[in-house]
Amino acid sequence: MLLISLVLIVNQTFSQFMTNPVSESVDLTTKPSLVWKFRTNGPVVGSPVIDNGTVFIGSLDSSLYALDLSTGKVKWKFPTGGAIRSSVCVTSKRLFLLSSDGFLYRMDKDSGKVDGFFQTMNGYMDDRQNDYADYFNSTPVIVDSTIYFGSGEDIYAISITGGYLLWTYKTGGLVHTRPAISQNWLYAGSFDGNLYAINIRTGNLAWKFKTTGKFTFPKGEVTGNPVVGAGMVFAGARDYNLYAIDMKGGFCNWMKQFPSGWALPITVNDSVIYVGSSDDRSLFAFDIHTGRQVWQTPAGFNIFGGCAIGSKIGYFGTLAGKVHAVDLTTGKLVWTFELESYTANHLAWLKPNDTYRADIGQLINTPLDMLVMYRQLGGIFGTPALDGDHLVVAGYDGWIYCFSGETKK
Repeated sequence: MLLISLVLIVNQTFSQFMTNPVSESVDLTTKPSLVWKFRTNGPVVGSPVIDNGTVFIGSLDSSLYALDLSTGKVKWKFPTGGAIRSSVCVTSKRLFLLSSDGFLYRMDKDSGKVDGFFQTMNGYMDDRQNDYADYFNSTPVIVDSTIYFGSGEDIYAISITGGYLLWTYKTGGLVHTRPAISQNWLYAGSFDGNLYAINIRTGNLAWKFKTTGKFTFPKGEVTGNPVVGAGMVFAGARDYNLYAIDMKGGFCNWMKQFPSGWALPITVNDSVIYVGSSDDRSLFAFDIHTGRQVWQTPAGFNIFGGCAIGSKIGYFGTLAGKVHAVDLTTGKLVWTFELESYTANHLAWLKPNDTYRADIGQLINTPLDMLVMYRQLGGIFGTPALDGDHLVVAGYDGWIYCFSGETKK
């Protein structure tokens, strides 16, 4: 018997769950100006989400914030019982939030009032961290009237209109990736080293793909969010590989190995995929069909978040506390913005060229020391949010930054 606690209000119609479109994408062609900043009470690893003039962002201080996009003022704040390591899923009238307290919350996005919640089978233990470098929890995804997410070792499908559990699928490890859904199939990665393809109607397994693993990470944990495109699902794993898997057959069409570290954040844009890497400290562009490298752009430091895509320019952050704008065709950096925490503290950890100081081994002795560095630098773990001529990023220093500048359509 499943130990599930479920309370949902169900008098909404299906049309109320349709997602609103965002503003037309534009390009910030010159280095933008800081419009406002807002500080939460803890580090931030999730990605901001912009919807109808409101920025939604969760913090490790356990609270979800709704900020006015124009001013940065708090519209409302909702405290949960655990650190928030994921991003919200927004519909026309509601938003859904998965907190590490083991609850999926449904709330009115204008007021922040909760009108439903779902408790996972093992509560807060489900969204425990696997290790110090397990930064994220699963972000929910909605298709039709069903919400999908990972928690603990399980993948969940819940009716958002009826408020009942449709199915769960148990993997062999924690599931902290955001599901990718295409047609009738859901794709999710697990810390057991498998990428799973599951029928969204039945919850039955279609196939699973096992990564090769690496001597330092023999399981090859799939911790990068899967992304679909061109009949394939793309996912990065801790074995330093990026996999392009056939969506129906579950076989590998092509694979890229990264010499120095993980390549987890993936962004698909037409016929190109953009991949950020950690210890390779670069953003890569690959042909989506063949895996041929189009360009590689050194970014100076580790990349853990994806790209926000404009018309011709993409925007991404690094764990050093820098925001980069890159020409999506050539890979040339258009501009770079240094967050205030980076400007104030980077020389305490890094050389002027962002390589580690010679005495870094004395400064970083434990994983906690590494997190202290990221907090002092204002490291950006998530994907920036682009809406009109506003660009919003969230730093591990707890600050939310909003930029704006000259635009070109």
